[in-house]
Amino acid sequence: YYEFDTICDATQVRQDAVDALCDLHDDPNMPDLDFILVVGGFDSSNTAHLLEIPQMRGVRSYHINEASCIGADNTIRHRTISGEIVGGETLLIHEEFSGGVQHKLRIGVTSGASTPDKEVQDALGQIMILNKLRSCISVQS
Repeated sequence: YYEFDTICDATQVRQDAVDALCDLHDDPNMPDLDFILVVGGFDSSNTAHLLEIPQMRGVRSYHINEASCIGADNTIRHRTISGEIVGGETLLIHEEFSGGVQHKLRIGVTSGASTPDKEVQDALGQIMILNKLRSCISVQS
């Protein structure tokens, strides 16, 4: 009987990177991550495993399959570890100013090995727009 590790290099690199992001989040000398975003197909078991890593370590994280999962109303539709697609959760939590300085958004991002770069870029673009709006609302309050 022989057993082989058949995980592809691209998948292993991504899993190691997510683990490193979780280490960053857990480091008391570093600011916490707001969340980890996993972008990739809902049908991909490798991409689903990228979500399991931060979830098992207690890091807020979401798995989306496309940028349109991030709503203009600051909600997110995402896949849970159990495979359920849920929506309506607030993505960017309003942070108060501390000492006159607003909390800077810190997110970790990864994607499935076959996820097009454009899908990741579009998702990040959605988040940056929401963050800019959040900043404007905080200044006006």
